[in-house]
Amino acid sequence: MNASLANMESWQLGFAPLVPDWLLTAGTVAVVLLLVLALIRRGPGVWWRSIAYAALLVALLNPSALREEREPVTDVAVLAIDRSQSNRLADRGDRTEALAAAMRDRMDAQPGLELREVDVTDSLGLGTDDNSGSTAGGTRLFSAIEDAIADVPPERIAGIVAITDGQIHDLAPRALATTGAPFHALLTGSDDEIDRTLTIEDAPRFSIVGETMTLKLRVDDAGAEDTTRIARLEIRIDGEALPPVTVTTGRTEEIEIELEHGGENVIEIEAAPGPGELTLENNRAVVIANGIRDRLRVLLVSGEPHAGERTWRNLLKADPAVDLVHFTILRPPEKQDGTPINELSLIAFPTRELFSVKLNEFDLVIFDRYRRRGVLPVAYLKNIADYVDNGGALLMAAGPDFASPFSIFRTPLAGVLPAAPTGEVITGGYHPTVTDLGRRHPVTAGLPGADQSPPRWGRWFRLIDAEMATGENLMEGPGGKPLMVLDRVKEGRVAQLLSDHAWLWTRGYEGGGPQAEMLRRLAHWLMKEPDLEEEKLRASAQGGTLTVTRQTMATETPPVTVTRPDGSTESLTLSEDSPGRFTGRMEIDQTGLYRLSDGIETAITAAGPLNPKEFADVRVTRTQVGGLVDETGGSARFIEDETAPDIRRIRPGRTASGSGWIGLNANEEYAVRAVSEHTLIRPELALLIALGAFMLAWRREGR
Repeated sequence: MNASLANMESWQLGFAPLVPDWLLTAGTVAVVLLLVLALIRRGPGVWWRSIAYAALLVALLNPSALREEREPVTDVAVLAIDRSQSNRLADRGDRTEALAAAMRDRMDAQPGLELREVDVTDSLGLGTDDNSGSTAGGTRLFSAIEDAIADVPPERIAGIVAITDGQIHDLAPRALATTGAPFHALLTGSDDEIDRTLTIEDAPRFSIVGETMTLKLRVDDAGAEDTTRIARLEIRIDGEALPPVTVTTGRTEEIEIELEHGGENVIEIEAAPGPGELTLENNRAVVIANGIRDRLRVLLVSGEPHAGERTWRNLLKADPAVDLVHFTILRPPEKQDGTPINELSLIAFPTRELFSVKLNEFDLVIFDRYRRRGVLPVAYLKNIADYVDNGGALLMAAGPDFASPFSIFRTPLAGVLPAAPTGEVITGGYHPTVTDLGRRHPVTAGLPGADQSPPRWGRWFRLIDAEMATGENLMEGPGGKPLMVLDRVKEGRVAQLLSDHAWLWTRGYEGGGPQAEMLRRLAHWLMKEPDLEEEKLRASAQGGTLTVTRQTMATETPPVTVTRPDGSTESLTLSEDSPGRFTGRMEIDQTGLYRLSDGIETAITAAGPLNPKEFADVRVTRTQVGGLVDETGGSARFIEDETAPDIRRIRPGRTASGSGWIGLNANEEYAVRAVSEHTLIRPELALLIALGAFMLAWRREGR
């Protein structure tokens, strides 16, 4: 404790009336009126009566002397140090630390002053899913200050000194403005800084695959004399560069982007550096857009009618996102029964339009137990083979017809089918079984019921024997015969289901099976959905943790190199959670894009707000602190070096700043430690004085 804070004594006059205040007041008024009336009439003995009444009044007031032992209490000053990302740019970080050390020493040297230091960092908002990035994160300096003085009475606060770049993203509470203490802002830079910023003004969160989406953005050269320039934009989707775009700074521009696949698409946009850049962090922006397919167009070609024919139709019609065209051969050409032509059909089926003109508009073509009957010319089947080569998807569900001389394999489609029929049809009950390879493949991995032997699903009773030339066998029948074969053919994909008994699962035979899930995955793999790729590296950041998942057909995977937003790297080893699925986790403390690579696959994910508030504008400014400074009589000064102002203690309400100095209130508050009371006059003595005065008054009046 400083000598100036030694205990002090104080004397005060106190009263403890013996009667209620209203009675004392009424009696006093009455006596005064009587005395005034007596004085007007020049009554004898009026002065003695005055003394008597005064003695009675003193006796009723019961005066005493109060002695207080007071202990001065210290004033509280807050030193708030902004250590956010924007205040670490260029030389701001070093300047901030030098100013903090100097101000700390100056405050510690002040007698009767308690220093409370507050470290303020920007809120990372990790895990926030905010496409605009404009509602999370930021520097919450005022909230940190309010928390630091929540237990301090306003009359004890000497002042607040904030070392900051002025980029503050919370509102100053009224409590700080009403304490009577000055708020001083030491701004770590100059007021003429220049910086280029890229802002996403509007970005769709969803877009149809294959169609263009429009982004609205703006590039500004804040602080520059010439705010209209040409800026070059580099655009990348999932790391793949698109042709650059040029825009004009200072105005909203629109650019069009096309998504090539469904699911999450990470779009990076980067503006070329501008004049006098403070940082390139706010030259970049990120948008995450989810690609969705407008309508999946499926062509289902049903051959010989069978019990499972409705299964395919019902499955596809149940999905509202599927446009189904069903081509059913109910009357083969060899059936001649004399029925008139005009009674067979209202219109001719548009085979040429479907299998020639508009074939490429379909996302998936399915052949269900189709056999050659001359309905579809060989030229149309050749079109389907070309359709697959050029990126189309073909699913063939085989029945006995596939093993017959009229097999579809004996057409140009043989060039795209991975398994060739041997001509044998195997009958008898068996449980379809997922192969070792299938346990790793996303189409069949983790199918409900596949985790035991035999599988926990019903039996099938027919298998079309075939020999694989290419492709991967994911499910097998009796004797290890291939049952589900998948293959990539040039740009397209093909799947063969070598049995026509999948419908037994739909009907619930022997408990049924996961037919709907299996066929859904199969169709989505054929249409190249990213979530069903055999080789895929994925990452997600949430709650300060980066989770990395590697889907692979291999039995082991190399470590993943993680590149942080600041360019530093770290190697992450993944462990196998389930067949074909490896995962790893690491703690993260930076917002922005994380890039991952294992040498084969790459991935990108965003942590925290995609476009943080902290970098929306990094110029030093007094805008956010100006209102509080003006209300409290404090100061805001730009400090371009490491020279800290001196501190002076001032009386509350006086000028709180000047050239080279800032003021902190000297409140001179104290705490009362003890109180003693000393009676000034005894009521008995006052009563004797009053009686004596009355007797003298009567004597004077009796003359």
